Amino acid sequence: MKKILLPIIIVLAVTAFFSIFIVKEINQAIVLQFGDPKRIISTPGINFKIPFIQNVVFLDKRILNLDAPPEEVIASDQKRLIVDAFARFQIVDPLKFYISVGNERVARSRLSTIINSRIRSVLGTQRLQTLLSADRTNQMALIQDGVNNEAEKFGIKIVDVRIKRADLPPANSEAIYRRMQTERNREAKEFRAKGAEMAITITSTADKEVTVILAEAEKQSQIMKGEGDGQRNKIFADAFGKDPEFFAFYRAMQAYEKALIGGETSLILSPDSEFFKFFGNIKAKLD
Repeated sequence: MKKILLPIIIVLAVTAFFSIFIVKEINQAIVLQFGDPKRIISTPGINFKIPFIQNVVFLDKRILNLDAPPEEVIASDQKRLIVDAFARFQIVDPLKFYISVGNERVARSRLSTIINSRIRSVLGTQRLQTLLSADRTNQMALIQDGVNNEAEKFGIKIVDVRIKRADLPPANSEAIYRRMQTERNREAKEFRAKGAEMAITITSTADKEVTVILAEAEKQSQIMKGEGDGQRNKIFADAFGKDPEFFAFYRAMQAYEKALIGGETSLILSPDSEFFKFFGNIKAKLD
C-alpha cells in the first residue's frame, strides 16, 4: 500500500508545485497556454494554472525608468546639440504589451527609438536659444505627448520625459570658447583704450588747470609786487618830501657802496662829477 501511495503523493506534490504561482504586489501576470494568452492577473496573491500546459509571464506594474542614449539634434538655426534624455513609463495593458513587444528589453529599445525620433522632430524646429531657455518645458510636453501616442500601441503609458543634459558637441564647444575668448579680448582692449583715453583727458585737464592756476598765481604775484613797489615808492616819496637833501645823501651812499666796494671794475669819472658831490670840494683840495 505504501508503495502505491508514495508515487501518488510525489505526483500530486509535483503537480501542485507546477500549478501554483504567486503574483507579487509589484507584478502583473499573463497566463499562457501554448503561447496563447488565457488570463491576465493584476491583483497580488496565490493563483493556479494547468501544469505543463500553461505558463506564466510576469510583468512589472511599477513606474519604470528609461535612460535613452544621447542623441545629436540640429536646431532650426543649424546649431548642433547633444541631448541626453530620460523617461518614466508604466505598463498599463499587459496583453497589448505582450503581443506587441513581448518583454521589457524589447520595449525599452523601441521606446528609446521613439523618444529620440520625437526629440529630433520637436527640437529640430526650434532655435538653440529656445532650447536653452525656460520655454524648454513646453517643448518637453510636446515630446511627451508624441511619445505617449506611440507608446499606447504597446500598452505603455509615458509618465514623464525630461532632458538630463543638453551640451554642444566638443568641436562646437571649442569654437564657441575661442569665439568667447576673442570677444572678451576685444572687450578688454576696448576697455583699455577707453581707460587710456580717459587718462589722457584727465591729464590734459589737470595740466590745463595747473597752467591756469600758475598763470593766475603769477598774475596775482605781479599785481601784489606792483602794489608793493607802488607802496614802497610812495613811502620813499613821502620820505623825499620831508628831507630831500638827506634822501639824496642816503641814495648816494648806497650808490657808493655798490659801485666802489668789491669787484675789479674800474670807474673813470671827472672829479667835479655829480657822483662825487658829497665828497666835498675835491678840486680845491687838489689845488
